[in-house]
Amino acid sequence: MRLSVVVPTLNAREQLAATLSALGSAAPDAEVVVVNGPSADGTSGMVREHEAADVLLELSERNLNAARNAGIKVASGDLVAFVGQDTQLEDSWVAAVTEAIEEGADAVTGPVHRRVSGGVTTESLEEHTIGSRTVRFFDGGNVVFTKAVLDSLDGFDEYLHTGGARDAAHRLAGLGATVAWEPAAVVLREEQDDVIHRVGDDDPATVEGLKYRSLGYRLAKNYGLRARIVARLLRHLIGEGLSEAWTVLRGEGRPSTWLGTGRAVTTNSVMGVQDGLAARVADRSPKRNPNGVSSTRNRPVARYNL
Repeated sequence: MRLSVVVPTLNAREQLAATLSALGSAAPDAEVVVVNGPSADGTSGMVREHEAADVLLELSERNLNAARNAGIKVASGDLVAFVGQDTQLEDSWVAAVTEAIEEGADAVTGPVHRRVSGGVTTESLEEHTIGSRTVRFFDGGNVVFTKAVLDSLDGFDEYLHTGGARDAAHRLAGLGATVAWEPAAVVLREEQDDVIHRVGDDDPATVEGLKYRSLGYRLAKNYGLRARIVARLLRHLIGEGLSEAWTVLRGEGRPSTWLGTGRAVTTNSVMGVQDGLAARVADRSPKRNPNGVSSTRNRPVARYNL
């Protein structure tokens, strides 16, 4: 089975160089597709000179899921992996994911070790039951899919600026696909690759607003407006509000920031639910993805075969 590795990136030249070097060591036979869009730190030149990279795509959009989908379009492997721009594969990774796929898994994920001051912290398996589905979540920077299941998903939902991997996990569960958790499929991450990286805005209200728009959207799109889904969203909203209020009471935050973030979260949650219901109507098929690979517009993309 041929493995393709898609690495979306934005303004992370040094971290990406380390990631590519690690890929060249851990997965020397893999096709490496770097999707850059739009960096302004010399990333393009570095990638074009790096011996581990096989394809470089240049995008004009700051959207992680658009970058993932662009990579899917050109990946030639039977297996397609997604690795974060600041994420390095451990030597055991390729053998672990290949074995899991050979045993019948549709997708494979594993632990993410994060380097923090004083040591390393590890993310473990996260699994929840929502309605009749058991959803096994995965980190979007440490996951590999069979090309067949990616085609069934139609890739990632480009409506989302954050939470695309969690949306895909819901949809995989809806398709009845198997996501294997392999402890040996380990990656090391130097820093968090979050929504701020993609939208270019560190305002707390903006970040939290996008987070809750994504939550409302994916719950409404994948499950509809059921009482249990509404209750789940409200629990998240109330929990967020109480947490922020406690921060203010401890003197670690400002009331004006709390109110601004609260407005952003509430407004974006409602918008997400509305858009999610519209998306549910737009795509009634099991893949639930009206903004996937097959529907993407002809965005400006430059391709370099390296």
